Amino acid sequence: MKRVDAIARVRRAFHVQGWSMKRIVRELHVSRNTVRKLLRSDETDFSYERERQRLPRIGPWQEPLEKMLAVNETKPARERLTLIRVFEELRTLGHEGGYDAVRRFARPGQRPAAR
Repeated sequence: MKRVDAIARVRRAFHVQGWSMKRIVRELHVSRNTVRKLLRSDETDFSYERERQRLPRIGPWQEPLEKMLAVNETKPARERLTLIRVFEELRTLGHEGGYDAVRRFARPGQRPAAR
């Protein structure tokens, strides 16, 4: 969410400089809810971590998708399918998930090495 320097600026403006919440919002371009949260808590770093990872819908489709991407990489550059076309091909096979999951899976360095 907010880094330590931004948190320090908000707290300094309120406690040391005596600015109102409204002025902090205007001058530092931070939302009112964020300012309120920063002033009420003593934390120095705010981050969100997911408690548990949901199973993606792409799970059962990983193997066919890996094959499609591997075949696509062997083609010449002009004949390769765009990722949206790969997604549409996967949809014709029955995949009901979203494009973002396919895009994340196909990101270079994220996929397991070819077998």
